[in-house]
Amino acid sequence: MSDLGSAALPMSQGTFEQLWCDIGSDMGFNHLIAELPRADSDAWLTAALPNGTFTESFELELAEIAESAALSAEISPSSDSMPPPAAVVPSTNDYPGEYAFRLRFNQSSTAKSAISTYSTQLNKLYCQLAKTCPVDVMVEKEPPQGAVLRAMAIYKKPEHVSEVVLRCPHHQNIAENNEGVAHRSHLIRVEGSQRAQYLEDSRTKRQSVAVPYESPQLGSEGTTVLLNYMCNSSCMGGMNRRPILTIMTLETHDGQVLGRRCFEVRVCACPGRDRKTEEENLGKNTVKTASGTKRKSSFVDLKSTTLNAESSSSKKIKMDSSGEEEIFILHVRGKDRYNMLKKINDSLELMDAMTAAEKDKYKQKCASKSVQPIPGKRLLLRDDKTDTD
Repeated sequence: MSDLGSAALPMSQGTFEQLWCDIGSDMGFNHLIAELPRADSDAWLTAALPNGTFTESFELELAEIAESAALSAEISPSSDSMPPPAAVVPSTNDYPGEYAFRLRFNQSSTAKSAISTYSTQLNKLYCQLAKTCPVDVMVEKEPPQGAVLRAMAIYKKPEHVSEVVLRCPHHQNIAENNEGVAHRSHLIRVEGSQRAQYLEDSRTKRQSVAVPYESPQLGSEGTTVLLNYMCNSSCMGGMNRRPILTIMTLETHDGQVLGRRCFEVRVCACPGRDRKTEEENLGKNTVKTASGTKRKSSFVDLKSTTLNAESSSSKKIKMDSSGEEEIFILHVRGKDRYNMLKKINDSLELMDAMTAAEKDKYKQKCASKSVQPIPGKRLLLRDDKTDTD
């Protein structure tokens, strides 16, 4: 440092070559750099600026540089901490994962007074508008700390799946007047939790609601989540009779999916009635033979269709490879008509089961009964007169 201090730099406007010569060959640039300390930053700056203390402007510049570096590090976090990007079309495949994530619906009544009911055959939840639907969330082992449950609605049919499910304008206006503008367009709400967060993806614009996962209470198998659907399936401008699915996922705090379950939802005025009707239609539309193959159903309206003898006699009975006759389903309006046609069908089935000899014997028996008089009575001919005459 003594050599560096004794060599005074000239304050002239000369060239770099003149400056280098003035310093001396034994005090070259490499020697100058080698003399600067490396470990202590204050010593390095002191050696770099040997004239004395730093100016106030220099200290201010250093502070601004440090603040800018810290701000840029805060705005641009590492890629490891960022949540994964949301999919344009969310997956609807059930994925229990390593935690065996699953759902359970308690109410299964088909009564007209039922507020909500679940069909295991259709994997479909039927519920009333803005009424509580309890759903039990169950896992086999405890998820990691900070796990959340997310519920999202999407359209079921492929032609509508790209659209975002929103409430209809009518119910949005009602919500704005009564509840304010907060999450008024969200279809799914979570009741009973003050920690529910209503989110909207900035890229896909899909809306969801997330609540922190809570461990089951003592003696319970799962955690109950209370869902509310805030728009009818038939609302114009909203779902407009388009079927929807609800995707419930178990996620980590940074968005990694640990488990997924999906079920269909219908929001209607009479959940029990609609569930019963759709389950009956499912059974009628999937008529199966003994071999287990599905057959086409033929529906005949008794009011609008009349069968004459000519067309029925010319129609051939279709037979399949197993020799069984094709089965038809007849829809009949009214119980009296149904009972009458059922008797006719039972009689025909009985006739098919009888042999030709049994049929002849039965016809002879019926003919003899029609002409035999009642015991103790005499047949009255047309020209005969009674005693009263």
